[in-house]
Amino acid sequence: MNIEETAVPDAYRITPRLLSDARGTFHEAFRHDELERVSGHVFTPLQCNYSTSRRGTLRGMHSVLLPPGQAKFVSCVRGAVLDVVTDVRPGSPAFGVSTSTVLDARSGTGMYVAEGLAHGFVALTDDACVSYLCSTLHIPGTQVDIWPLDPELALPWHRSLTGEPLLSEKDAAAPSLARAAELGLLATYDECRALYARQRRDRRYAPRSLSGGSRPGPPDRP
Repeated sequence: MNIEETAVPDAYRITPRLLSDARGTFHEAFRHDELERVSGHVFTPLQCNYSTSRRGTLRGMHSVLLPPGQAKFVSCVRGAVLDVVTDVRPGSPAFGVSTSTVLDARSGTGMYVAEGLAHGFVALTDDACVSYLCSTLHIPGTQVDIWPLDPELALPWHRSLTGEPLLSEKDAAAPSLARAAELGLLATYDECRALYARQRRDRRYAPRSLSGGSRPGPPDRP
């Protein structure tokens, strides 16, 4: 798989290598050891979520208070979405910068979104199904919502929409990025970097079976 950092620091685009034959395709969607090797981020999923969305549905922009914080690996397992990640960490050199990627079931491309970043997407097809691997369990009341149509962010939803997006009442009423910062809802860049460093430190004391070892070769087709 190819793992590349985007214009948003600590957000990585993961493109798998598809193995094809007469039956179809097989690919590794995610590997924690490869992500750690390339990015330095330690990511151990504790919860898996799915959402299905009709075409034109816009979900976002969402983050999680720190603590507890939450990193995600996001992929589209049916249909296609335009996925967007924004750096909303005050003090970050890329504060307010966004990156967008088309995620679709055919390519298997996914996004790793570190703690403190905001994530959202708009469905490009009907019945688009998105998978989220999450580093922490859901804790009610910890989600941070930012208005996805904030003109200061100027996110590229219009490129994929022919009409108005379908938003939840919660997302439509979410504060702007500037207001969320004023309310103290956003984890700062320094707080997030300190968290990433603690995760790497804790990894050094993990059992060998978790922290890696010899790197195996590519999988056989099942």
